[in-house]
Amino acid sequence: MKFRMDMRVVLFLTLFTGMCAADSKVMDTPSCSLVPRDLALGATAVQSSTFEGAGAQRAVDGNRDSNFTLGSCSHTKWDSDPWWRVDLGKAYEVTRVSITNRGDGSTQRINGAQIRIGNSLENNGNNNELVETVEFIPAGVTKIFTFKPINGRYVNIFIPGRNEYLTLCEVKVFAEIYTSTYICLPRNLALRAAAAQSSTNYSISGAIAQKAIDGNRNPIMSGGSCTHTNWNYEPWWRVDLGEIYEVTRVSITNRGDGYAERINGAQIRIGNSLVNNGNNNTLAEAVVSITPGETKTFQFQPIKGRYVNIIIPRRKEYLTLCEVLVFADYLD
Repeated sequence: MKFRMDMRVVLFLTLFTGMCAADSKVMDTPSCSLVPRDLALGATAVQSSTFEGAGAQRAVDGNRDSNFTLGSCSHTKWDSDPWWRVDLGKAYEVTRVSITNRGDGSTQRINGAQIRIGNSLENNGNNNELVETVEFIPAGVTKIFTFKPINGRYVNIFIPGRNEYLTLCEVKVFAEIYTSTYICLPRNLALRAAAAQSSTNYSISGAIAQKAIDGNRNPIMSGGSCTHTNWNYEPWWRVDLGEIYEVTRVSITNRGDGYAERINGAQIRIGNSLVNNGNNNTLAEAVVSITPGETKTFQFQPIKGRYVNIIIPRRKEYLTLCEVLVFADYLD
């Protein structure tokens, strides 16, 4: 078995009961979060002409790098009324389009561009409904245009009434809230759950167990987002996920301003028992070392458990964690 790294394949989300209510609002599944799907990503794109190999497909490649020389921006020739179009494959109730402008110069070229959406290819789609006009997008910035739902398969970016180059470093398209327009991304099960640790070093402000699951990976102790125990024999930290999951992945962010070696030899243990504070549960991984300030991910076969412990066995040590993330990913 191998891990499913691209969660976009999890599209048949209606397998989860109660996920899509009558009002079309979508809820999270137990181990993933539903986020809007960029309907343009990887779809077929065309444009009025192409300048030096900078094809239309670059604007839907998932890369928002705004430096044209790095190869992720589309670029037409100096056309009269230049245009770009993406084919979503079928009609959607489109409600939002975002455009990333070029960041290394010539940013004013996008001024006056129109976003048009519809189902006709008359005049290359440029006669479809006008939904927004771009007044200005700062260099390298992604601007989001939100509007009432417009039914359409084709989304055009069109500069009317002048000769111009049209450059787009990314275009994203989103639709009304229906299950098919959402994707399932792994959810950090530990985020803001209940946490505990063997002790808290109160000489360091706020270094409580909860700091390791606050969503902040700042690895500098003085930044106030890392835990810190006293100098204990076999210090430990534990998060309660609230229910049992098949855990497959844990990430740990190590302290970055010194003492990085303290994490060496730590064990990740997962299970449902609180005997010995949960430190007798199944051993998932042992930490050899983690580079100062880095986040290291440990992957393993699914282990059922409500509690995830990090313990340093067989020695006296301080245990400091700047963030811990826990996932129950889907497996092939």
